[in-house]
Amino acid sequence: MGVRLKTYHDALDFLYARTTGKWKLGLERVQELLRTLGDPHLQLRALHVAGTNGKGSVCATLDAVLRARGLRVARYTSPHLINFPERFLVDGVSVSSERIVEWVDRWTPDVERLGATFFEATTAMAFQFFAEAGVDVAVIETGLGGRLDATNVLAPLVAGVTNIQIDHVEYLGATREEIAFEKAGIFKPGVPAIVGEPDADIRALLVAHAHGHGATPVRAVYDEAALSEVTVTADETRFVARTARGEREVRTPLVGRHQASNALVALAMLEALPDDLRPDDATVERGLARVRLPGRFQRVGKHVFDVAHNPDGARVLARTLEEARLPRPLAAVFSVLHDKDWASMMAALAPRVDRFIVTNAPTAPASRAWNVIDVLAHARAQGWEAEVVRDFDRALARADEEGATVLVTGSFHTVGDAMSRLQVSPTAG
Repeated sequence: MGVRLKTYHDALDFLYARTTGKWKLGLERVQELLRTLGDPHLQLRALHVAGTNGKGSVCATLDAVLRARGLRVARYTSPHLINFPERFLVDGVSVSSERIVEWVDRWTPDVERLGATFFEATTAMAFQFFAEAGVDVAVIETGLGGRLDATNVLAPLVAGVTNIQIDHVEYLGATREEIAFEKAGIFKPGVPAIVGEPDADIRALLVAHAHGHGATPVRAVYDEAALSEVTVTADETRFVARTARGEREVRTPLVGRHQASNALVALAMLEALPDDLRPDDATVERGLARVRLPGRFQRVGKHVFDVAHNPDGARVLARTLEEARLPRPLAAVFSVLHDKDWASMMAALAPRVDRFIVTNAPTAPASRAWNVIDVLAHARAQGWEAEVVRDFDRALARADEEGATVLVTGSFHTVGDAMSRLQVSPTAG
């Protein structure tokens, strides 16, 4: 049976020790682990979501609408902001830490025997939790890519891809075309495929991949629908969606023009569900009004928390800051992992940020910490106001001194660490 784990921290230490610093993609280990668990994933009616950006927003929207439908809904996402159990939600409530300890304690020998990674173990854990909870439907977000992602053992009811941008090039490829191939790997024979990519060329490529995988029907959102009258405020996004079903006015508490696109993808996935799960228009409206997603333009007082961590995410964040018209000056607590394109992120944000407070998030892996001196030199060479504050708590205090609005961004680590220190709940706002 192995060594008996005594505490929650023991369990987390065991799981994080499965993180090698490099992703080990492939399905063989997770398939064998799930087989050992009794194949709980085969008991789930699931919606599967991949894409570079927007996955979390689509998953949160699906969750909220399906719960408004009166269904018992699970949601698996990653990474977490503050607490590990945030990854596993059943009807919006995190799985207990005690349940996590029990799982690790029971299955440690098998995880070790199979050499399962952190994400493979947590994915198997999620599927078992959700099957045991008897949920009506599970909303599942990919971790990295799609084709070889541990979640891709699912046989979903619907699969959706949000968009394709350059990210994780060491695993997914250096071009959007290569990345599209990996993301499209979640499409399955006979399963409805929803393509949410706005760029026509990449959209056509994803559609071709979906047909190649035998998905049916294949729906390209932007070939069938259009957005108009998009209005963004500091508190919500409103727009008119024109689809084959007609015209409808839509409101979501998620802030930003991009959230209109994410909502459109979620609506298409909901429409593709079987009759016994598909919500009517009134339920959709009720569910949309209830969507909450921590760390995505989440405003708490003068602070804005946003987990943008690649250039496209930073561009979207910059546009949202412009449209939300928050008070200036704006000071940004900015910490990015070194293997991200932080220079492009800074360039995107610079027109909206009056001062960058450059720091390192405490929970960011030391192996992925950026060189703050190089960042400062780059910022000053571009003529941007910036300073290095190595102590994270002091960086937060410094931004508060400098800004009428304080933006915290750059990674999940940055946002989660700031929320923890400022005693902000992920559900606040």
